[in-house]
Amino acid sequence: MSNKNNNQSILEKVVNSSDENQQQKDYSTYVKNVTPTKSLPANMFKAFLVGGLICVLGQLIMNILKDYGLNKDDSAAYTSLILIALSVIFTGLGIYSKLGAFSGAGSLVPITGFANSVASSAIEFKKEGQVFGIGCKIFTIAGPVILYGILSSWILGLIYYILRIWGIL
Repeated sequence: MSNKNNNQSILEKVVNSSDENQQQKDYSTYVKNVTPTKSLPANMFKAFLVGGLICVLGQLIMNILKDYGLNKDDSAAYTSLILIALSVIFTGLGIYSKLGAFSGAGSLVPITGFANSVASSAIEFKKEGQVFGIGCKIFTIAGPVILYGILSSWILGLIYYILRIWGIL
């Protein structure tokens, strides 16, 4: 409680100070006091742990599908679909956001993080209706990723095509 009172008194000094330099110093002190500190090694460990566990889950699913007779390509496709479905379900249940809060970037393993961003946008804007809410806003976050992914694929395909015509590849 005393830390809260101390921060309040610093903030009052910032507001009431007529000296601009002192105001800057007091404000810097206030920001430093209220900004949460995080341990970089602990955050890196959590991100590595959660990201690694998501990848291990994907590998486990793929191995199980192979054991049931699917070939490598089909098991990889079904693994992607299952990971996307799990990500969307966990997003809808509010579990994925807690996982993200715990692990930071660890939950952004490409396929699950992308599915989470699309599902989160849909959930956030569903109150605005099916067409103008979900339909228009679902790709707010994921749209640029799709756009630049398609654009860069097209450019690389064009370069590959030209190099094939010239006989370089």
